[in-house]
Amino acid sequence: MRSPRRRSRLGDRRCYVPRRKGYSNPVTVFTNVDKIAAHLARHVHKQGPKTEPNQCDPEAWVYDIGENSDGSVDALISENVRDICDLFRMTPTAKASFATKYVNRDLLEWDPLGRTRIRFSLMPASTAKITDIRTSPMAERIAAIDDFVEAGYEVHLNFSPVILTPTWVEDWTELLTHLADVLSPRTKQQLAAEVIFLTHNEQLHEVNLGWHPKAEELLWTPQNQEPKVLQNGAVNVRYRSGFKGARVELFTELVARFLPQCRIRYAF
Repeated sequence: MRSPRRRSRLGDRRCYVPRRKGYSNPVTVFTNVDKIAAHLARHVHKQGPKTEPNQCDPEAWVYDIGENSDGSVDALISENVRDICDLFRMTPTAKASFATKYVNRDLLEWDPLGRTRIRFSLMPASTAKITDIRTSPMAERIAAIDDFVEAGYEVHLNFSPVILTPTWVEDWTELLTHLADVLSPRTKQQLAAEVIFLTHNEQLHEVNLGWHPKAEELLWTPQNQEPKVLQNGAVNVRYRSGFKGARVELFTELVARFLPQCRIRYAF
């Protein structure tokens, strides 16, 4: 489903928002959220009960309401996100979902009744300090996870982007071990994650070189990357297929070893 708003703080140096919307402040707040909610309600009703599980959810249809945006940030500037989440409180066959890099504790008062899934984006803190600027620190995101579970959210993890730095195995091992140590049993019982390895873009690379070249030392590694043509004709770069495949497998092994309670929904 199309998002009721699209916004990003552009703090992620490889964010796909500027690739699609340009490099000005990409804030779009829809004024017809009532029509969007009505359309969503009709679509959920038309779908009916979910009869077969899939990687998104075993029982519910999952609607990503935050494509190209961060719902936690958007909730600071309008009621649209809450309006949509309130809709899903009344839909036993469906859930709302969005990924976030920002801890907005106002959301703890929403009482989502388990019908909104927040996916906290995590990466090693040492990498985030270079590539994930102007977002909530990793320690703050991790500290919020149990609180959001207690407040009635389903909380998953978004391991994205996985950036293959020289110390990535050690860094991710440390992060996964820390998560296993600090997350509550209740959180672990419902935990799942998506794993997305870095994709990049030559145009964004050129922009970043002009003001944050240090990040590009980690993001732009042509010796390990290859072009990827998207359905819309745009060209990104990703890690080479054979090179990447072995490391995706290694990453999933790290999760299984150090955070075994976390089910991986998909990894690529």
